[in-house]
Amino acid sequence: MQRASSASAFCYDCVSDPPQKPSRYHQHGASCRACRTKEANKTYNCENLGLSEIPDTLPNTTEFLEFSFNFLPTIHNGTFSRLMNLTFLDLTRCQINWIHEDTFQSHHQLNTLVLTGNPLIFMAETSLNGPKSLKHLFLIQTGISNLEFIPVHNLENLESLYLGSNHISSIKFPKDFPARNLKVLDFQNNAIHYLSREDMRSLEQATNLSLNFNGNDVKGIELGAFGSIVFQSLNFGGTLNLSVIFNGLQNSTTQSLWLGTFEDIDDEDISSAMLKGLCEMSVESLNLQKHHFSDFSSTTFQCFTQIQELDLTATHLAGLPSGIKGLNLLKKLVLSVNHFDQLCQISAANFPSLTHLYVRGNVKKLHLGVGCLEKLGNLQILDLSHNAIEASDCCNLQLRNLSHLQTLNLSHNELLGLQSQAFKECPRLELLDLAFTRLHINAPQSPFQNLHFLQVLNLTYCFLDTSNQHLLAGLPDLRHLNLKGNHFQDGTIMKTNLLQTVGSLEILILSSCGLLSIDQQAFHGLGKISHVDLSHNSLTCDSIASVSHFKGIYLNLAANSINIIPPHLLPILSQQSTINFSHNPLDCTCSNIHFLTWYKENLHKLEGSEETTCANPPSLRGVKLSDVKLSCGITAIGIFFLTVFLLLFTILLFFAVKNLLRWKYRHI
Repeated sequence: MQRASSASAFCYDCVSDPPQKPSRYHQHGASCRACRTKEANKTYNCENLGLSEIPDTLPNTTEFLEFSFNFLPTIHNGTFSRLMNLTFLDLTRCQINWIHEDTFQSHHQLNTLVLTGNPLIFMAETSLNGPKSLKHLFLIQTGISNLEFIPVHNLENLESLYLGSNHISSIKFPKDFPARNLKVLDFQNNAIHYLSREDMRSLEQATNLSLNFNGNDVKGIELGAFGSIVFQSLNFGGTLNLSVIFNGLQNSTTQSLWLGTFEDIDDEDISSAMLKGLCEMSVESLNLQKHHFSDFSSTTFQCFTQIQELDLTATHLAGLPSGIKGLNLLKKLVLSVNHFDQLCQISAANFPSLTHLYVRGNVKKLHLGVGCLEKLGNLQILDLSHNAIEASDCCNLQLRNLSHLQTLNLSHNELLGLQSQAFKECPRLELLDLAFTRLHINAPQSPFQNLHFLQVLNLTYCFLDTSNQHLLAGLPDLRHLNLKGNHFQDGTIMKTNLLQTVGSLEILILSSCGLLSIDQQAFHGLGKISHVDLSHNSLTCDSIASVSHFKGIYLNLAANSINIIPPHLLPILSQQSTINFSHNPLDCTCSNIHFLTWYKENLHKLEGSEETTCANPPSLRGVKLSDVKLSCGITAIGIFFLTVFLLLFTILLFFAVKNLLRWKYRHI
């Protein structure tokens, strides 16, 4: 069996326990498995091969090894001793019970060790000795119930420690636990219900720590327990009673506080009185997603004066009260998956400094209204996607006074009618996403013609009239254009087309446009192109000539109707950097021998080679092009008939010359 050049295999004996899938590889009649090579001599994947030891054929230079779902009940200082260059080792679910002394003593460069899902019974105190810069340790779902179980030797450089889904009830570390460099400490889904000052004392050396108690349902926090540490983030997601958190975090400082809940948790509603605890804390970002509010009013926000980011996703809101005071620092507001009828119900005037607003996936059909956001003069990013928005005349009235807007997402909505200069109120737009929103252009001129700074325009499946050659006029800086799913008249891109006005394009996506052909001059105005996606159309080899003037581009021709590529088109392909021919009905007969030869000589620039297979002849259907071997020379029978033909031709020529000379002699 031949293997693709992008991956190699090693064969070796496999253990019979645990049960294995039938092997795909055979050597001298013996069953064997293969580690996949991701980067030669450095990165290997040996996952789920039923191995009970490190294969001898794995090179000593291996640095990155994925070895999960194998069978290593005991590991010791000889298990990995040969692989001294390891920097990353994943041993997830290898049924490890015992980790002996000095197991990693030879692995001075080991940076990340993943022991997730192993039922650990014993870890020797010196088991982690050796690595000089062990920074990331994963002990998720290992059955740990006491932090004394973790060996503290040689953890001085540890930056992240993941202890989720265990049976830990106290976060009290040993006194000599080195927390100075710790940045991430994850205790999610344990049994931690109370946090004391003594518990937190061992973490006092840490700065900007991200501490995760998600899914623990903390029921009590000793006052002052969090007062002496500055946190990057605190996560108490799934806590039934948030009063406990607000009371316990008095005088604490954290950049981010995540207090969201989950749909299957029957927690208490949030009251305005409960949120007063924020007045005793320093918090910049607050997440309250999926909670219910018992008394939602302007007083609810009286302690939000220091908040810069607020996430109220799926909090069952039908509107925000007007007259909220003191939110001048709020920069980012997320109101997705709520129950607004109209955009004006968010009372945008409450948030004069807002730069980012997200109202995605509203439960009800959202009406844009008129001027609902006009008080947000500093708004830079606006996401209104997935809201079933419909507007016959969009979008100047709806987006009035948003002159600083840079990103606008109106994708996955209903019908939008666009007039000339439909985005005149947003002249600084750099990204406009209208994907999967049906557009009705109500003017012969471009609705985008005033967007001189626009760089990215997504018009995927917008049902556009692509025959309008002025559709994209007025976009001098456009670099990325996605026209996927928009059909062209008669399935053809003519020499004169809507792309001629966007000469600055670098990325052009025309996949799934029902294309049958492309004129050779169709792309001649696009001198800066580096990426062209023509996949999932019905193009033949004739359309390859349309990219003849491009050099060094990424060209995606996957899933078209290309079967034979004649020799005169091969120089065009040779001058590109990456090409994808996968899922085409390619001919693998001698009629296509020039392309097949070129293909094998240029495997380094071909993408999707595993899916680039023959469609003809039937005997080779499904075979990868790189594996095809054809003999297209003259056969023995052909040589015989050619010899006979040449012999007869010589005889006839001889008699013809002889007769000609005789005739001349008679007429002298």
